[in-house]
Amino acid sequence: MVVLSKIYTRTGDAGETALGDGTRVPKPSLRVEAYGTVDETNATIGLARLSSEGEMDAALARIQNDLFDLGADLCRPHMERDEEAPYVPLRILAAQVTRLETEIDAMNADLAPLRSFVLPGGTPLAAHLHLCRTVSRRAERLAVALMAEEGCNPDAVRYLNRLSDWFFVASRTANRNGAGDVLWVPGATRND
Repeated sequence: MVVLSKIYTRTGDAGETALGDGTRVPKPSLRVEAYGTVDETNATIGLARLSSEGEMDAALARIQNDLFDLGADLCRPHMERDEEAPYVPLRILAAQVTRLETEIDAMNADLAPLRSFVLPGGTPLAAHLHLCRTVSRRAERLAVALMAEEGCNPDAVRYLNRLSDWFFVASRTANRNGAGDVLWVPGATRND
């Protein structure tokens, strides 16, 4: 369990931070950028939850918790050394990815097929979910780069990939099951 009695430590004043295994790295390192953007995604979900209720809110709460798991996963390098750790490092599991897929399929079953791309907007919740989608896509790109450069949990990358899809389908659900989607009209303003 985490116990925080003092919030500032001054250990990052020189531009470094500690990873989950105690290694010190520069704050703009790819690993820190990746889990920092996961944290940013979580903050955007907090905004979305201001407009959510019922099962949508419960699902967003589960995702917020998952994203703390994912941040813990990404901040702990060297998966191959997990068994040497004094405690079992927290890693995203394939089951968490599968849960997202199941939820996407359930939401998508009530939506009409798209005939155009969807512009971010509609209800306040849908607009916030589109923001969640775009920030989670950036987190995914950083995690993919991290996987290529240093290595990371492939399930963490898969989770982020499904998560942006989840946000897209959830935004359509929030737009009255797609009836309130704002559709892209190609070239609509070219002659204005």
